[in-house]
Amino acid sequence: MISGATSVRGTSGTPMRVLVIGGTQFIGRLLVEELVKAGHEVHVLHRKPRHTLGKKVHNVVADRNNPESIRSAVGSTRFDVVYDNVYDWERGTTAAQVEATARIFDGRVSRYVFMSSVAAYGDGLNHHEGDALAPDDHPNLYARNKAMTERALFRMHQRTGLPIVTLRPPFVYGPGNPYYREAFFWDRFRAGRPVIVPSDGHRLMQFIYVHDLVDLAIRVAEFKNAVGHSFNTAHPRVLSQLEVVAELARVANVAPRIVSIPREEIYRSGGQVVGERLYFGDYYDLPAITEVVTKAQRMLAFKPTDFLYGL
Repeated sequence: MISGATSVRGTSGTPMRVLVIGGTQFIGRLLVEELVKAGHEVHVLHRKPRHTLGKKVHNVVADRNNPESIRSAVGSTRFDVVYDNVYDWERGTTAAQVEATARIFDGRVSRYVFMSSVAAYGDGLNHHEGDALAPDDHPNLYARNKAMTERALFRMHQRTGLPIVTLRPPFVYGPGNPYYREAFFWDRFRAGRPVIVPSDGHRLMQFIYVHDLVDLAIRVAEFKNAVGHSFNTAHPRVLSQLEVVAELARVANVAPRIVSIPREEIYRSGGQVVGERLYFGDYYDLPAITEVVTKAQRMLAFKPTDFLYGL
């Protein structure tokens, strides 16, 4: 974890007004909790008329994919920091929608932090931040939207000075994870069921503990030299699927029963990467994309939590 992270403060050292777009689940929820704990005025934008984040958190009702809805809900309120965290998994969130949202705050915000993803690279291993992102015609909608959004936001930075920072996490784990991932394996262990490992189990995975990601999100709002940069945000250690299962079993203090089945056979039998017939946790069996995190370590003093310790 980032040790000694200080709270987001303005130039005068006073608390800041922060808007979190998508702050009711997992990453956003923890981010809101940490910001409130630090004494900031926090507003959460989402589609529901109420939230369960406590009385100190202001509720802003708007549709993330409808810029006019956001403009109307925000009105003339000025924010020091805007965190753009949410992605609409049902409809997708396009570059045009995020860019339109960013334009609402352009010229009236000190930092616009966009939660991107390692998926923005499209494919490949050991990516640095300067590597090319996925092309506009990439077959994966999520990767395409994240990559196109980053390009749009950095164009705005060049043209208008939008104080953009983007973060590119891989698999995020930790308390409150809404995806059936860590718990998928622990449930199988508790039920005495074997774990199916696709093919040889050598497909690579990379992780970040949710607390580390939130610490980084806060830190990029503090550091002036972060503006105009993207940051890979992960633990540098890359794990095979077999190693991931072993760590999950180790923290649960069980000896896992592992059954290796060819991936093609799993698919023929109806196994799903995501859905009701999961065989390896939500989206946990995807072609590997990994990244190098030396930039965040150098510029932001990033010290990621060990995977086993985080579990």
